[in-house]
Amino acid sequence: MPEKAKKPEQPGAEPVGDLAVRLRGIGKRFPGVIANDDINIDVRRGTIHAIVGENGAGKSTLMKILYGVQPPDSGTIEIGGKQVSLSSPAEAIAQGVGMVFQHFMLADNLTVAENVVLGAEKLHGIGAGARAEITRISDSYGLGVDPDAMVEDLGVGARQRVEILKVLYRGARVIILDEPTAVLVPQEVDELFGNLRELKAEGLAVLFISHKLDEVLSVADDITVVRRGTTVATVDPSGTTARQLAELMVGSELPQPTREASTVTEEVLLDVRGLTLPTPTGRPLLDDVTFRIHRGEVLGIAGVEGNGQAELVEAIMGMRPGSTGSITVGGRDLSGTSTRERRESGIGYIPEDRHRHGLLLDAPLWENRVLGHQTRRPSVRRGLVDRRAATADTQRIINTYDVRTPGPNVPARALSGGNQQKLIVGREMSGEPTLLIAAHPTRGVDVGAQAAIWDQIRIARREGLAVLLISADLDELIGLSDRIEVVLRGRLVGEFDPTTVTPAQLGSAMTGAGDEPAQESA
Repeated sequence: MPEKAKKPEQPGAEPVGDLAVRLRGIGKRFPGVIANDDINIDVRRGTIHAIVGENGAGKSTLMKILYGVQPPDSGTIEIGGKQVSLSSPAEAIAQGVGMVFQHFMLADNLTVAENVVLGAEKLHGIGAGARAEITRISDSYGLGVDPDAMVEDLGVGARQRVEILKVLYRGARVIILDEPTAVLVPQEVDELFGNLRELKAEGLAVLFISHKLDEVLSVADDITVVRRGTTVATVDPSGTTARQLAELMVGSELPQPTREASTVTEEVLLDVRGLTLPTPTGRPLLDDVTFRIHRGEVLGIAGVEGNGQAELVEAIMGMRPGSTGSITVGGRDLSGTSTRERRESGIGYIPEDRHRHGLLLDAPLWENRVLGHQTRRPSVRRGLVDRRAATADTQRIINTYDVRTPGPNVPARALSGGNQQKLIVGREMSGEPTLLIAAHPTRGVDVGAQAAIWDQIRIARREGLAVLLISADLDELIGLSDRIEVVLRGRLVGEFDPTTVTPAQLGSAMTGAGDEPAQESA
């Protein structure tokens, strides 16, 4: 245990300092699952308090309890020194608690301003006053949000900023952020942390849930570790290392995506030529994108959120109509074909947004195993879904990828975000693809699951899998890729050799500020 680690206070102990939130003996059970068991946490005013733990440790459930989404089965909640009972988010908001969920809760067919105001019309009206307040908050905290933009046109990073804006608009004094940096590049993370420090300087308390331990150590004032639904320690980040936190979380050291010998062959599996995707206004989302990926090669794509990565993936998968250029997989021209045909040609797909494109949340896990594989074994036999075989294979994925769930008949909604991600990765790797399109494959997973996913990609690469890897984790890109391309404003602007490039150089090229010329690939 780290030198400065201390056990959480027990129920009945005197509070230390000026507390914004005090949780004592919190317990929550679901059928077959103990999500929280005797959780004890003190959150001081004017601090950033991080909560870390492996997938399924109970972090998100605990925060939903504090936000009034779910009632606790046992324990007490104090906000500002007063014991409260929260039966809805509206009651939590009235107590000054706001939450930004890992998966956003926005209406795509409304503008940013309409989303922010929705449900809070009494604060500043719905007209000029509301818009002025939204602009003021956005400018004050550097969120850079256009009130008139349609949410459906925004990337994941911009959607997150809208969610943060919603919380601030409602006057929250306790802000819960669930994996807020998962979609951000290093420069954006630095900006977010600057904003969080401004919030705490004004006396707000920030609860920060993350799997990125280095980030937690750099921004948090206190860190609470949760394991298997129980608080095991609260530590001082100044006397703790990422390795020590990882050991507290999962009992093992922090993994690193170490490089392996090249397995790149001469055979081209993906050949993209002149891929262009315009908007209705004529501005290209993708502008003459050309690249190749060979058998046994991982091509990493680095870029600030919103520069065309999502559109590139969706165009390759046939989800973006109107694109021009050619897409060839294994020598077959797939331009103009359906997403199903592309999947059947041997493309595996790990989507950026697992809720929108990867899962049916109310369907059981075995049905989610079938998604995208409806025409192949073991999911289908003689044209019909084979429930027994699909269920058995789902159980295999659960065991292989350590998906924390009572079984394959549990709905996907019941899983934590990280366990949902492990299920998707297991499903796509089980389809024996020749080409894997992996958009943020380790987003929201703990350090142990991250290492397991990296190992699966390495093994498949050695066996000839070609991988297009999109990731906001630059260490992941550098550690797994054979080549790295940088995308900026819809164009590929430079190729880098991951054996020599640094995260700082990549970050500079991603923002268009770099002076370094693109390096030749190895």
